[in-house]
Parts: sequence; structure tokens; C-alpha cells
Amino acid sequence: MSEGIKDQPGLSEAAAQSRASVLRSRAESYIALSRHDAAIADLTESIALMPGNARAWRLRGESHRVLDRHEAALDDFDEALKLEPDSAYALGSRGQTYAAMDRLEEAMADFEHALTLSPDSLWILEAKADALADLDRLDEALEEHSRIIRLDEDLAYSWVARGDLYQRMHLYQEAIDDYTKALEAEQDHVRALSRRGEALRMADRYEEALADLSRALELDPGNDRALGSRGAVLSELGDNEEALKDLDRAIELDPDYIWAYRVRGEILQELERHEEAVSDFTQALRLEFGD
Repeated sequence: MSEGIKDQPGLSEAAAQSRASVLRSRAESYIALSRHDAAIADLTESIALMPGNARAWRLRGESHRVLDRHEAALDDFDEALKLEPDSAYALGSRGQTYAAMDRLEEAMADFEHALTLSPDSLWILEAKADALADLDRLDEALEEHSRIIRLDEDLAYSWVARGDLYQRMHLYQEAIDDYTKALEAEQDHVRALSRRGEALRMADRYEEALADLSRALELDPGNDRALGSRGAVLSELGDNEEALKDLDRAIELDPDYIWAYRVRGEILQELERHEEAVSDFTQALRLEFGD
């Protein structure tokens, strides 16, 4: 009799296997519904019944990861990998957990191993590219993003991800080109519109930036980053009152939005509303440096 069944003495082995299977299946639906605590409860019982099922450990680890319970996630992925050492999914998920904990070299080791098993797994390639960028290995990260695009040129998200990296590298025209490719694949992709608007702002193409950011906000009125960027664009175009409305709303949505406080402070300073400007600059310093 399986070791886990001792916790359910009234169940036969066949009944325990059946119950554990249904619990795992229900947990997967809970995960799809983002009800991760409910999934963890089901998976914990499933593991108690059948501790040798690698999928149950992996799924519970994934729910812990999504909930930022990183140590618990690592424990579960470790157990899953003891049972299935060559699970690309478990390795990739454990790598994502290490990356979230800023243990980037360990994350890279898991991603590299996972990619020997599943070389064309887009989400693992994406996670590896993110880790490379965080390690400031930007050229290597760019190569990974380009590889992802070669595998499937029709995915808007992949173009956006490379565009974000180009923007981080201050290569604004390259970023604009990638966001444009994303929008060819998905016309109303909010992030592509918002990020292209930001890249256009950085390239001093304010009218085009305004059009993109306004469209992004039509689609997603609560997009605080698009509001902040549009506020900066409106200020550059000389409309400080409308700029302040956008920045006020952005800060209302995210009271920790440091850049918005800085931009709003600069506009208030330009309008000679110095007490309010001082308040915004002080808040920006407090949030960024703990002043």
C-alpha cells in the first residue's frame, strides 16, 4: 500500500488513487481561475494520498510561485524534480522562482538544463532572456529574444518583449519598429501601444506618442503607466493643465509611482506652484531613497 494512504485509513489504494487524481484535476481548474489557495489545499491532500506524483508537487509549486511564496515553491519543485529529474516544466518554473528571489545564476542553470530538454519552449526562452537582462548581459538577452521571434513571428508579446529590451538599451527606433510589428500582429495590444508611445516620447515625436498613448488609454483607462507617459507628453506639447490631470490620476492609481511624482513636481515648479512641487519631490525622494 502506498505510504500516503496511511493518512486516509478508510480508503483502499484504488480509491486513494482516484481521489488524488480528481483533486489534482480540480486544482488545475482552480489554477486556471487564479484561485491558488484553493488549488494548494487540493494538491496538499492529493500529495498526502499519493506522494509519488510529480505533477501534484509541480502544480503546488507553481501556485506557491504565483503567490510569491518562493521558499515553499522551491521545496515543491525540488520534490517534483526528485521524482522526474528531466521535467523541463519543473526546471523552468524553479528557474523562474530563483529569478524572482534574485538568485540569477541558479535560475540560469535551471533554464539551460530545461532548454536542453525542450529547446523551443518559448516561455523558458523568455524567462532566460529576462534573467540575462537582469544580469546586465543585454546582448545575450537580445539574442534570445530574436530566437523567440524566429520561432514564431506572429506572437505580439514576443515583439513587445524585444522592444522593451531595445528601449532599456536606449535604442528607441529599434523599439518602435518592434512595437509596430506587435501591433501588426494584434492591432489593439495595449502594452505595445503604451510602450511605443513611450519610445516615441523619448525620440521627441510627441504628436505620434500622444496618439498611441491616448489609444492605449481608450482600451485600458486605468493604465497608470500610460497616464504618466501621456502626462509627460502633454507637458512637452504645452498643455500643463491636462498633463496634471493625467499625472494626478496615475498617482491616484499607484501612490508609489515615483516617476509620476517627479514629472508632476517639474510641471508644478514650471507653474510656480512651489509648495506643491516641493511636496512631490519630497515624496519621490522618500519612495526611492527612504528620505
